[in-house]
Amino acid sequence: MIRLSSSWAAFALLLKTTMNLYRRRDTLRALMFCILAVLALACGGCKRSEPQPNPAREDKLVVFAAASLREAFMAMGDELKKSRPGVEVTFNFAGSHELRTQIEHGAAADVFASADQKHMNELQKAAKVSNPVVFARNEPVVIVAKEKAATIRQLADLPLATRLVIGGPEVPIGRYTLQILDNASRTLGADFRSRVEALVVSREPNVRQVLAKVSLGEADAGIVYRTDVAASKDQVSVVVIPPDINVIAEYPIAVITGAPHPELARAWVDLVLSPAGQDILTRVGFMSPKPSGPAP
Repeated sequence: MIRLSSSWAAFALLLKTTMNLYRRRDTLRALMFCILAVLALACGGCKRSEPQPNPAREDKLVVFAAASLREAFMAMGDELKKSRPGVEVTFNFAGSHELRTQIEHGAAADVFASADQKHMNELQKAAKVSNPVVFARNEPVVIVAKEKAATIRQLADLPLATRLVIGGPEVPIGRYTLQILDNASRTLGADFRSRVEALVVSREPNVRQVLAKVSLGEADAGIVYRTDVAASKDQVSVVVIPPDINVIAEYPIAVITGAPHPELARAWVDLVLSPAGQDILTRVGFMSPKPSGPAP
């Protein structure tokens, strides 16, 4: 592709030279300079346009996902690669708050899956994601180190612990934990939350860190999602939180605005929402996006 621009200075100089030669009856040289003048006018300022960069190849996908989605999304990654050979899927599993911060600062990612609505809503307000949809739900549970299993057998027993670890208030599991403690205070005593928080020795940046601390015996108990327990079922016991006290987590997913690989991003969201994706989520312990209605 050629783009033309004028070179009037060169044209004027050649035209002047041509006229001088014509006056001296040097016809041949005058004709030559006349031709050069025309070429200078037409093409003297020509230059080729810069080659346009090729669009990003749709053979890579970057998914930012809450830490509790690791097993389910890894399995879905294998499914995607079966239907799209050659596609490379990269995951960034971390606390939803940390992932949101990275996206706000321009991290190159295609899809975001959060463990709560709060962080997704903030990104949507900032026009960083579009059309989020809830794809799963999860149930918080109390996990107890094996050596404390005989002591902590129900939620009401948490004040009997010596060391507790919970998620930080900025991450979904940490916020759910505080809501659960507030709910429990209505039936277990107004000071229940303060008694439990007095035993907290660490507030972790994601749910897997809570799980790790209890599994390694660095804490007596903590609150994680039911889906996390399978990773350490031999190191911890599970205490169910009463339904009237518990808080059910909702997980939304969305394509990130300006995703480098938008077609693959949409394909990933479709997979997560598909029967195959929902089956994988159910197998690892997630609940369906919406509560089941009454039997017909």
